[in-house]
Amino acid sequence: MAASGDLVLPTMNHEGYGTAKAFADRYRKLHLPRSLPPSEMPCYAAVMALKPRVVIVGPGRLGSALAVQLKRAGYRINEIVSRNSRTSARKAHALSRKVQASWSGATPCLEADLIWFCVPDRQIAKAARRLAHATNWKGKIAFHSSGALTSDELHILRRSGAIVASVHPFMTFVHASIPPLQDVPFALEGDPAALRLAGKIVRDLGGQPFSISKTKKSVYHAWGGFTSPLLIALLVTAEKVARAAGLSRPDARKKMLPIVRQTLDNYAKLGPARAFSGPIVRGDAQVVRKHIRELKKIPGATDVYLALARAGVQYLPVRNRKKLEKLLVR
Repeated sequence: MAASGDLVLPTMNHEGYGTAKAFADRYRKLHLPRSLPPSEMPCYAAVMALKPRVVIVGPGRLGSALAVQLKRAGYRINEIVSRNSRTSARKAHALSRKVQASWSGATPCLEADLIWFCVPDRQIAKAARRLAHATNWKGKIAFHSSGALTSDELHILRRSGAIVASVHPFMTFVHASIPPLQDVPFALEGDPAALRLAGKIVRDLGGQPFSISKTKKSVYHAWGGFTSPLLIALLVTAEKVARAAGLSRPDARKKMLPIVRQTLDNYAKLGPARAFSGPIVRGDAQVVRKHIRELKKIPGATDVYLALARAGVQYLPVRNRKKLEKLLVR
């Protein structure tokens, strides 16, 4: 039995066999000499283990990061597809030069085995519809990288013969920063044959693939919200509190980083209970009361403090729990 994420050809009664076989047929036709004798022709499983050629649809932050990392992992990026806007075309042109690919807008070629949609969630189905008649999808693979939406966003391509999956890196992507994908978890959901391909690609990128249920994608994505964007929202609120204490925003940011880093290090090494510190874990209601009184002078800060303090009292071991619960009621 293959390990999770290994790339293998499905058996005859396995869902997705036809399209996986078509992919192997396509690859042998395009990449192997016609004069190769049958005895030297590689089997389907061997062909499937080869790295597919890739088209990236969407030259934004995620698409750019994936294209660069795929190129480094030995994948051939054939084409970068953009919208017709000047900004999108400029990004696609710059990215295509970086990964040695062609780029296109209104009339993409899609001469590749894997078409990876890296567009905003609301544009995935629209982009799939736009490209549905741009190529023969039989034997192709289509991924999108939405954390919240399922592979069904690509159903029009599935009906046209492609195998599809959602492949979401559990990582933050922002302008001017391309994070390494080593050890990054990737949530996979979709057609079984596509998942096998996705698992191999993720491992080639140095990532860690895992399965996510189609019905759990929204709550999975909310979990991701807590780990990065809402964490930034918390730190911005902390900056506002620091301003009230007389520090400038840049100075506050600089002074917060050591304790933030140590807290994350403690969380990773010791777990949440042993990493939790401060007046709440000590059950010091008098100090917490003073905090709340001062934070009322800072718009929005009290709501954030109370929400997080309640979570601490509910989920973590604290002293003087009853008194703290009473104090934290609005």
